[in-house]
Amino acid sequence: MALPIKRTLAALHRATCTSLKNAEASVDLRPPGPFYLPVRTKKRYFIPPAVGQKGQRQENLEAKARAAGIVIKQQYLERPINIACTAGIFDPYIPPEGDARLSTLSKEGLKQRTEQMRQSASSQLAIRKIKEHDSEFATKSFAERAQEIFTEAHNALTQFNKEKLHSLVTERCYPEMTRGNRYKTIIWRFVQSLEPPKVVHARCPDMVTKGNLYGQVTVRMHSRQILAIYDRFGRLMLGSEEQSKDVLEYLVIERHLVNPYGRWRLHGKIVPSWAPAKDPIIKTLVIPGPELKPGQEFDALNYQVPKPEAVQWSK
Repeated sequence: MALPIKRTLAALHRATCTSLKNAEASVDLRPPGPFYLPVRTKKRYFIPPAVGQKGQRQENLEAKARAAGIVIKQQYLERPINIACTAGIFDPYIPPEGDARLSTLSKEGLKQRTEQMRQSASSQLAIRKIKEHDSEFATKSFAERAQEIFTEAHNALTQFNKEKLHSLVTERCYPEMTRGNRYKTIIWRFVQSLEPPKVVHARCPDMVTKGNLYGQVTVRMHSRQILAIYDRFGRLMLGSEEQSKDVLEYLVIERHLVNPYGRWRLHGKIVPSWAPAKDPIIKTLVIPGPELKPGQEFDALNYQVPKPEAVQWSK
């Protein structure tokens, strides 16, 4: 009796499993697979190498970029130069100490005079070269012409006339004269000449090639001038409009001799080592004070500005 029941249960189990398998096959209950969607991206012709790769062979990136059709701009390492003027003063004149103070009759004045006569040999050779290219050059008339160039250049500077200033000064001297003058008011006047200007030094250097000659003439000028500089708030920074000062200057005038359209222009100044120090610039500062009420004046308070404490320091 038990044997037929076991057989019946086994048959029912087989039939149930078969029906379930058939049902799974018909329904297809398997999990879905990944879905791939083709997307078109930008094609990279040139991929820069990673930074800091070691042990790899360096390839010619420029040739690789050309093969890919990419044009690389050529980088020039040359420095552009301006041949209209030189970059500095060749063999600058060394002014004798105590110039415009020592008399020629004194012992020191006679020594300076003899030393200048010894150093004038090179200047005479340079003047001969200058006269070959500039037939109108003469040392006596050129000193007065240099003084006129100096006064016209400074008048153009006070009026901020850039076009005229470029025609009177070289490309090296222009940034030195105009640097820091923005938002400032400059008042300059030429009062008189204390001594007649004279040519004390001349050089005729060449640049780039042997025949590309430049003429540099140093002119000694002792004059009386007035200079006053105001900041953008109208406050006086340097000098005075009423007080004139005696100024001893050594001007360097330059010309490109090979250029037939060249002209004599102001190239720079020579400041001797024994020259006195310039006057300090008066800066505008905010002084802390009491808060004033409406209608109250500062002078009525008799406020004393506190002095800063002395601090010891070392350079």
